[in-house]
Amino acid sequence: MKDMESIYDANALLNAFRESKKGTSWKESVQRYEMNLLRNINQTQKEIANGTYEQKDFYEFPLNERGKTRHIKSMHISDRVVQRSVCDNLLIPELERYLIYDNGASMKGRGIHFARKRLTTHLHKYFRKNGSNEGYILLIDFTKFFDNICHEPLVKEMRAKLGDGEAMKFVEKLIDTFKIDVSYMTDEEYAECLNTIYNALEYAEIDKAKLTGEKYMKKSVGIGSQISQISGVFYPTRIDTYCKVVKSLKYYGRYMDDIYIIHKDKEYLKELLTQIQGMCDELGLFINPKKTQIIKLSKGFTFLKIKYILTDTGKVVERISRDGITRMRRKLKKLRKKLDAGEVTFEDVRCAYASWRGDKKHYDSYTTLKNMDKLFNELFIEPFIEGGIGNGRKADNGAKD
Repeated sequence: MKDMESIYDANALLNAFRESKKGTSWKESVQRYEMNLLRNINQTQKEIANGTYEQKDFYEFPLNERGKTRHIKSMHISDRVVQRSVCDNLLIPELERYLIYDNGASMKGRGIHFARKRLTTHLHKYFRKNGSNEGYILLIDFTKFFDNICHEPLVKEMRAKLGDGEAMKFVEKLIDTFKIDVSYMTDEEYAECLNTIYNALEYAEIDKAKLTGEKYMKKSVGIGSQISQISGVFYPTRIDTYCKVVKSLKYYGRYMDDIYIIHKDKEYLKELLTQIQGMCDELGLFINPKKTQIIKLSKGFTFLKIKYILTDTGKVVERISRDGITRMRRKLKKLRKKLDAGEVTFEDVRCAYASWRGDKKHYDSYTTLKNMDKLFNELFIEPFIEGGIGNGRKADNGAKD
C-alpha cells in the first residue's frame, strides 16, 4: 500500500498537472494556474501534508452527449491535479490488479474500441466452440449508474484492497465531497433514499432554498472527475468476479454500466440475471428493465452503439447503429447553422466530423460512411467552393488555427 507522500510528492503533482491540462490548456483558469505553477504546486503539497486541503465547490451544468443529457460536476484545475495524482499514484495501481481483463473502460490500453473488439472475439470463440450461431446474449444496463453508486460499499471495497491508512482516509474525504444535500426530504423519504433511484438532472431543478445542509445522502460520484471514473470502473467488480470466476463464464464483458454475457441456454441467462439482480440490490444499483434483455445471437443486437450480427457461417457483422447515424446527421446540420452564425470555425467542424468518422471506419459501414461524406461535402465543402463558408471569414480563421 502506497503512502500519502506518493500523492503529494512535487513531481507527482507536476505530472498530474501536465495530464490534467490536456485538452483544456485553452481555458483561462488553467492558464492562470500554470502562470504560477510551482507556487501552486507547493501550496497544494503543503495543504495535503498538513491536512488542511479542502476541495472547492463543483461547477455543475447539464451536458448533452450522444443524444443523452448528463449532469456534470466539473472541478477547478487545482482539484483536478489532486485527484489525478490520487488516481495515477494510488487508486489505479492498487485497484487495477483486481479488475478483470474484459472490463474495458478508462484503463490504459483499453477503451470503447477495446470493449467492442473483445465482444467480437467472444462471438468468434463462441461459434468455434458450438459450431453454430444458435445461442443468446444477455445485455444489462444500469439506470443512472454514477448517480446511484453508494459511498459506504464503495469505500468498504476500496478499504479492503487499499488498507486503512492515511491515504485511504484521504480518498474517503474526496469521495465524501460528492454527498448530496437532501434536506428537502421527509424523514420517511430520507430513510429510504439509498434504496430509491437518484436522478441528478431532476435534483438540479430543486429550489436551492430547500437545501439547508440538515440531511445528506452519501450516494453518487457525479460525472466529470477522474475519481468518479475509477469508482465506476471498480464498483461492480463483485459482479465481474462472480460471473468470470465463480460461474466460469468465458464470454462476459463490461464497459462501465454496460454488460454482456453470451450463453447457449436462455434459461441459464434468466437465472443468472436474477442472481446479478441480488448483487445489485446489495450495491444499491438499479438494472434498467427497458434496456436489459436476452436476444438471439442470430437476430443481431446493439452494444455500445454498434449493431452486431453473428451469421450462420461464423462471420461477425459490425455496423453503426441507426440511432448513431441519425444523431450525427442532425449534428452536422446544426453545425452548419452555427458556422453561418459565426459560433464555430470550419476547423471545429472538420475535427468533429473526423473524430466521429475515425471511430466508425473500423466497422462494416462503407455505404453509410460514403453517404455521410456526401452530406458533409454538401453542407460544408461545396458551399465553400461556390462562394466561401460564412463569406470566407470563418474558413480563413479555421485555416489559421
